[in-house]
Amino acid sequence: MDKILGSKTAKNGFKNENFVVATFNDWKNNLLAQEWLKAMNYNLKEITQVQARKIKESYKADVQVIILIQIKFQNLQDIQNIQVKLVSNPSGFNQIDKRWLKSYKELWNIPDDILELLQYFVGEKEPKINNPKDCRRMFLNEFDLKEQSLLIDFFTLNQPLILNDILKGRGQFASEWFLVILKIKEEPLKWILKPINEVINFYSGKVELSKQGSLKIGKITMQRKGGDNGRKTAKMLQFKINPCELF
Repeated sequence: MDKILGSKTAKNGFKNENFVVATFNDWKNNLLAQEWLKAMNYNLKEITQVQARKIKESYKADVQVIILIQIKFQNLQDIQNIQVKLVSNPSGFNQIDKRWLKSYKELWNIPDDILELLQYFVGEKEPKINNPKDCRRMFLNEFDLKEQSLLIDFFTLNQPLILNDILKGRGQFASEWFLVILKIKEEPLKWILKPINEVINFYSGKVELSKQGSLKIGKITMQRKGGDNGRKTAKMLQFKINPCELF
């Protein structure tokens, strides 16, 4: 479900996840919160209380919403973890995961030969070819065809695990819902709220090299982080999406 709604709250508070928390906590008076709850398949007449809070530290979910409902005189409690993407540019990209290669190796049991190729890709190892496009690292289209095939095969075979980790996460604060809110200057706020498994299916797809020499996993781009004024963190691996494609 997607909606286009404008409100004074949106105009005044659209800055971070606190906007989402405040909106949910004012659910009795806030039309936007009511629309979100209906998008999550709740009957507003059955809800007795909604309590939202921002999740601290680094997890996939940004906001946790506790919903008390009463059905046939029984009080039930639901806990929903929501990942929030606040967007002001409909064609911009948003980082969904970023880590050192060592962390991804442990997470996905990356074989040594694949890890070595990724080390060249992010710049942990200097280029092994003559006249590379960038003296600090190698692009994937600078590997030979056999090496490219090894990378594509690994990410194709492990795509379900990889997408689950970079979009949903693991553990107590794994994301169950994906909320994208688009606010362009004075235009009405636009939003879409989807179950995370639908989002994973939407962004999944064929694994192939991009024209820029990075990797495309469906609608997801895997690339070297770069930037950071040359600091070591530029050598991290990151995954990016355009959240507005969900609209």
